[in-house]
Amino acid sequence: MAQLSTQKITPFLWFEANGQEGAEYYTSIFPNSRIISKAPMVTTFELCGQRFSILEAGPHDTFNDSVSFYIDCKDQEEVDYYWNTLVNDGGKESMCGWLQDKYGVRWQIVPEALITLSNDSDAEKARKVFGAMMKMKKIIFSELEEAYNS
Repeated sequence: MAQLSTQKITPFLWFEANGQEGAEYYTSIFPNSRIISKAPMVTTFELCGQRFSILEAGPHDTFNDSVSFYIDCKDQEEVDYYWNTLVNDGGKESMCGWLQDKYGVRWQIVPEALITLSNDSDAEKARKVFGAMMKMKKIIFSELEEAYNS
């Protein structure tokens, strides 16, 4: 029997099909991740220590941009890894660091530098960084830095 979580709130994703496959896919991408339990309709898993469940229950509402998972990345290498992994395996790029994976789940792939630079006390520098980000799909740190220093 799976150990009960002390986590109070667990994201619960409705998949039309392939729920177990989705959980296995996500746990293969993120460190410190594992499948906790599998049943015909519900698979519970952890990504980076955060518990999730997938309900596989047929057609229903599809995922959309109103809910996304934000991945805080320490550097460009980490941004590239998550972005390329999720997009190149059937996902779709969007704007400003957002993407949709092959299951339709939305993700934000964000380098820490974006938050730091866009919150700079110099409002003009912060505006330039934000403006540069608004033109990007995948966030490129060197382009943010260039805008910040211009």
